[in-house]
Amino acid sequence: MTSSISGRRCPQAAAFAVPLLVLLAFFSSCYLVRSEGRMNPQPTKSNGIHSTVHRKLLQQGAAKTDRIGEGCSRDDIVLIQGATPPLPSGIPTYTVEVLNTCVGDDPSCAISGIHISCGWFSSARLINPSVFRRLSFNDCLVNDGRPLLPGSSLSFQYANSFPYHLSVSSASCPP
Repeated sequence: MTSSISGRRCPQAAAFAVPLLVLLAFFSSCYLVRSEGRMNPQPTKSNGIHSTVHRKLLQQGAAKTDRIGEGCSRDDIVLIQGATPPLPSGIPTYTVEVLNTCVGDDPSCAISGIHISCGWFSSARLINPSVFRRLSFNDCLVNDGRPLLPGSSLSFQYANSFPYHLSVSSASCPP
């Protein structure tokens, strides 16, 4: 009778011990990574020479914006694009939102003449040309060139078998 009890305890003990050993190995490897200075740089001494883990910044200094005028920047125009439900014919659709994130109520934040790099943009769904239209290869105009006020946005939806890579190519601010 004791052999059948010990025969049942062994698999239960193994089922408990294996996950415990895996957790122990995981936490000990995390501790080793920290102590080697990868996550917490500390001076180390080897062969009588002191060394320290150094980290370099990829870009130094403050963020540089592409200023157009006194109060606005081309970086203040943000394009957000996302997939939406397809047309009944099965053609995928995408919604694009153009945002003016310039902060301030002054008129110098009203960005106009927003041109988008858009390749050979075309859509199976009609887009209001006063909202977005292609002028030539890789040049599309937003809002008919009119100003997009600070904090405002406009959106449109297009249908195509693939999404276009859209990015702001140029814009202008009032003087």
